Amino acid sequence: MNTSIDLRGLLPGELAELAATLGVEPYRGRQLFRWLHRRLATSLAVMTDLPADFRERLAEKAFLLPVKVMDRRVADGGLTRKLLLSLVDGELIECVLMIYDEGRRRLTACLSSQVGCAMGCTFCATGQSGFRRNLTTGEIILQALALMEEVRREMPDARLSNIVFMGMGEPLLNYRAVIKAARIFEHPDGWGISHRRITVSTCGLVPQIKRLAGEKPPLELAVSLHAATNELRERLMPINRRYPLEELIPACRHYGRVTGRRITFEYALIDGLNDRRRDARRLVELLRGVPAFVNLIPLNPIPGDPFRGTNRAKARMFASWLEEHGLAAAVRESRGRDIAAACGQLRAEAHREVF
Repeated sequence: MNTSIDLRGLLPGELAELAATLGVEPYRGRQLFRWLHRRLATSLAVMTDLPADFRERLAEKAFLLPVKVMDRRVADGGLTRKLLLSLVDGELIECVLMIYDEGRRRLTACLSSQVGCAMGCTFCATGQSGFRRNLTTGEIILQALALMEEVRREMPDARLSNIVFMGMGEPLLNYRAVIKAARIFEHPDGWGISHRRITVSTCGLVPQIKRLAGEKPPLELAVSLHAATNELRERLMPINRRYPLEELIPACRHYGRVTGRRITFEYALIDGLNDRRRDARRLVELLRGVPAFVNLIPLNPIPGDPFRGTNRAKARMFASWLEEHGLAAAVRESRGRDIAAACGQLRAEAHREVF
């Protein structure tokens, strides 16, 4: 590719500066931002209120990544949609759209931040595939665009209401691109998604959690916990050797104190491993003093995984054990089991078919 500027990865001020360097008024950059992130334009040609010569000069200096869908899966009566996208260098990433009709329609996009992942969590298909590279801000935004193109065929007025960085990769290892994408998503001239509806997930990178606490306005934080002891967490999540619970939990407490936000702790329930009453007691004790909500997820198994997910009846019982001791918890609705919805599964399938 001869050009070097990905337009979707720029904030309004940056687009205004680009417009000025190309000899037009800076407000043209803000117009461009609205075309990209409110009208979801996929080409410069449709931006008919921008001067033609400005668009020509833009085409020489910048580019718009194409949406290239390699595979799509639909489940739950159309309420869950998963896409496998091909990037310009041939790498594959996944994104998921979850639609909730609970009186008011809510559309949540689950986006990837990396190609693969270096964290090596034992029950995660992405972690087993290894790390390839970080995504650019534009590639992160591209996923949301692809999901909206998919759903607007049936719901022309659909708008994203929530963003969760919970797809492939560790978002806080791609900190700058993820935070910039979040600022683009929340901008009122574009996607207009409240920062209270943008969640960044992490497996527990303590320095980055502390850094994230200083971002203004603050974003929602989700921490993949999955165990209440170092011994078990190290078995499931190698990152715990570097940042054990004695460091992670105080960092979370700091985040809650600085931002005033409750932290979501993701806890994948694994049959016979972390779903017993004593595990619930340990979890209550671990999170004492932390503004916490526990999101219980019966494990979504992946091929070759020795672990089995806890059944939903026991998952609800585990939630009741936590709530008995004042720890807010809920069992997350399982989505997309029949379409390889766990992170990395669809990409893994594609690689098996190719190789």
